[in-house]
Formats: sequence, C-alpha cells, structure tokens
Amino acid sequence: MIYCLWSSEVKWKMYALKEILEKLAKNEISVAEAEKLVKLLAVAEIGNMARIDANREYRKGIPEIILAEGKATRDLVEISLKMLSENGRVIVSRCEEEKMRAIKSAAPKDSVMKIYDKAKMIVIKKKDFAVKSTGGKIGLLTAGTSDIPVAEEAKVVAEEMGCEVIAAYDLGVAGIHRLLEPLRNLIIKDVDVVIVVAGREGALASVVAGMVDVPIIAVPTSNSYGFGEKGLSALMAMLQSCSLGLAVVNIDSGVAAGAMATLIANRAAKFRNSM
Repeated sequence: MIYCLWSSEVKWKMYALKEILEKLAKNEISVAEAEKLVKLLAVAEIGNMARIDANREYRKGIPEIILAEGKATRDLVEISLKMLSENGRVIVSRCEEEKMRAIKSAAPKDSVMKIYDKAKMIVIKKKDFAVKSTGGKIGLLTAGTSDIPVAEEAKVVAEEMGCEVIAAYDLGVAGIHRLLEPLRNLIIKDVDVVIVVAGREGALASVVAGMVDVPIIAVPTSNSYGFGEKGLSALMAMLQSCSLGLAVVNIDSGVAAGAMATLIANRAAKFRNSM
C-alpha cells in the first residue's frame, strides 16, 4: 500500500473533481458544462517558483496579469512564456525596459506583441488569439498629465477584457472648465462606469461623482509632495468624498481600477445585449 501526503489544495481539487463527475453521471450537467468546470480547476505550475492561475479569466472574467516588479528577469521570462503557452496571451505589468527586452527576445517569432511604454506593460499573443468585444463601455479621466501612466495601465487591462475605453486627460479642477466637454461626451456615449485618476488633493473624482449617474472608480496617484506626499492626501480625500457612488482603489493601482471597472461594464453589457 502506498501512502500519499496531500496538501489541502490537492484534496480540495480532488473533491471538486469528484463532485463534477458525480453530477455528470446523474445527468445534472452536460458534458460541455463538465469540461468547463474541470478546466477551472487547472493551475499551471513552474517548478517551485510560481503557480499560474491559467484559467482565472474563465472563472472570474479577469485574466492573470504577471507583475514584473520584484521578479528576477530570468524567472519573469519563464513565467511569461508558460502563460503564453497555456492561455495564448500574456499580460505583464510594471515592467522595466530591460525586462521588456528580455521577454521580447524570448517570445516566439510568430507571436504578436504590443509594448505600452507609458503604462510599462507588455502584451504578447499567439497570432490566432483575438479579444472579443463585450460591448462594455468605460470612461477614463485624469486630473493631470502626470497621472496618465496609471490611467494607461487601467486602459490596457480594460481593452484586453473586451471593453471600449473613452479617455480624456488633463482635466484637473485647477481648470474645471476643461472637464465639461469630455464629461458631456461620456454621457452621450452612455458609458457604464468611469475611472478617475488623480493625484495631489484628488478632488476630480468627487466632482465627477457628483455629476454623473454611473459608478466611479477613483484612483489616487503618488504624484504629490510635502504634507500628504506619495498619494496619501489623494487617497484620504477620495475615501472622505461626500459624493456617493464612488469607490476607491489603492494608490497607483491602475490594474485594479481597470479590472473592477471592466467587471461592472461587462456585466452591464451582458444584460443590455440580452434584452
């Protein structure tokens, strides 16, 4: 008899697989549904270095995004190539130029690559990989030009999740008149949600939240100095906003804002398309 010491994760997966098979045997689910559920259990492993949630997008609607920050270049390249192989696409965030070059040189020659310099992101796809439009629409506004890199991070994530992004930059409250026409355009476009990226006192998010009837995702940026430096003043101001309908992500969290906004927009589009 062979005894095996299983981790709690492996035990959970085996239990889940058994439950799927039992439902299939009882004709409670179809073969196609069972196949989809089994796929959701898959986790790609790269030695003892990383566990890639290759099926996150099918389960949650958000693709796995590889954070380059803090990873050794060699490890990042290996993880990226594994994700590309498993999913047909890899998205890498917070990626410095040196690491981008390493990924680019290691990627298959027939892959399609796009580098977003401002966002410090790189997206590589197999040539037959296509992002399907969901019909979700997201507005994206920044207070200043220094907030654009964080906004672009959100934009890349949203577009890779099938949304249309309508962006307008440099609309801070120091010149509030600049906001009116872009905001009017977002209303005409009937966006499902608006991402507002701002540093300093973060006031733009509160202003926008008080003028539109869609959810606002506020992103404080680290573009501030002195008292309340590194985005703390913007974060606190956004959290203290008296304008209802506004939610706040962490400082410089463009990826988090893009993912949250897209879940809202894609959900809205799903029901809009079913009518």
